[in-house]
Amino acid sequence: LLRSSQPLSGPNRRRCREDEQLLGTILDEDERGFIIDTRSAQAAKQARMGGGGTEPKSSYPQWRRLHRGLERGRPLQESFIRLVEACSEASPGMDRWLGRLESSRWLSHVKAALSTACLAAQCLDREDAKVLVHGAEGTDTTLLVTALAQLILDPSCRSLEGFQELLEREWIEAGHPFQLRCARSASSHARGKQEAPLFLLFLDCVWQLSRQFPLSLEFGEQLLLTLFDNAYASAYGTFLCNNERERSLCKVKESTHSLWAWLNQPEEKQKYLNPLYSHNPLVIWPSVEPQSIQLWQGLFLRWIRPSQHLDEAWEEIQRLVKGN
Repeated sequence: LLRSSQPLSGPNRRRCREDEQLLGTILDEDERGFIIDTRSAQAAKQARMGGGGTEPKSSYPQWRRLHRGLERGRPLQESFIRLVEACSEASPGMDRWLGRLESSRWLSHVKAALSTACLAAQCLDREDAKVLVHGAEGTDTTLLVTALAQLILDPSCRSLEGFQELLEREWIEAGHPFQLRCARSASSHARGKQEAPLFLLFLDCVWQLSRQFPLSLEFGEQLLLTLFDNAYASAYGTFLCNNERERSLCKVKESTHSLWAWLNQPEEKQKYLNPLYSHNPLVIWPSVEPQSIQLWQGLFLRWIRPSQHLDEAWEEIQRLVKGN
């Protein structure tokens, strides 16, 4: 599974022979690969019309290109804002609530992300093919797809330690611009041009996996909520800045503490472990049918829905597991 930091041809040029040569060395003569473009076919066409790069099929004869358009930027941010506003409305009627939930289109974004990740995983697992994922800039939807595909395929990524390594590798070191994307909360009246909840969308997809496979992830919902909170406002330096270069210039590692070091303290770690976890060596294929995708109530309704009984039930589960 490969990810590209940019489309395979640069701006104002029709072909990039270096990219063609690089991809040509990845496959043997009898092998084939898939290029999953997280831009829609229409968006790619518009980019070409504007002088952007292109990938002519004749230059990549062993690669099949698949377009799976995923929203990013302003459309995704507006979807997030509409969902938060719907969840914050006091005592809406059933029809109004369902209508506002549907019009936010947030669950459609969750479904699209999981579907694209499943496509990448299927190409790897069932077709035994190489897969390259790329998009507009390579720091948003590209990371979303590659990280989810690894969770689906690789059981080591579903452990607490492995999940932290996945986040460090696929989001932080790969250059997701946390400072720009998570500048303000969805309740803010200001609208930053670069804001977009890509990381939140990833966490929501992980929650969907944990709900459909409650025994297969070593960590629980509380970890995902903690990661969301720290991405937007944190006392730690893990999600600061937009890339490794900025973190180096700002001496983040020298001047701040790591979120992972705090989470991995024995007394803290127990709060985030799933007491029902059982190592699952198999691939976990999530259902992406509309009835299988649910609203993440633990996040979006956590200030409205009382959590006392759920917390008590969780503590009882932990007590029973320890007792056995």
